[in-house]
Amino acid sequence: MKIEPYLHFSGDAEAALAFYERALDAKVKMKMRFSESPQPIPEGRLPSGFEDKIMHASLLIGEARVMLSDGGAMSGQRLGGFSLSLQYQSETEARHAFDALADGGRIDMPIGPTFWSPCFGMVTDRFGVQWMVTVDTARSA
Repeated sequence: MKIEPYLHFSGDAEAALAFYERALDAKVKMKMRFSESPQPIPEGRLPSGFEDKIMHASLLIGEARVMLSDGGAMSGQRLGGFSLSLQYQSETEARHAFDALADGGRIDMPIGPTFWSPCFGMVTDRFGVQWMVTVDTARSA
């Protein structure tokens, strides 16, 4: 069994995809717009102007899949109450990802040494997604 996060945005999923491609070297595996749906969206379910927004997308960050959609606009969903954790083998990789995610975002805990990791930090990116970035001591030893 796997648990794969599904992030719901309210109109800026396309920008989030492009940002994660640059910031985390993520690879977009699939992207479908509402206008490309094989079944028509029921009348009144889609906010005006959302035809070209992302209905479903999938990207790989390392070996982990993260899915996302602009569907949050239809239900009023907001991101919150969770963090995505990135674990790197080196401090250089961790700091690079942290700095890239912090660009336009908010540093919640500066990256640095902790009692459980030589390098850990928390950042909320420009889209409101909170990330925990760490060096995995079990894999880096």
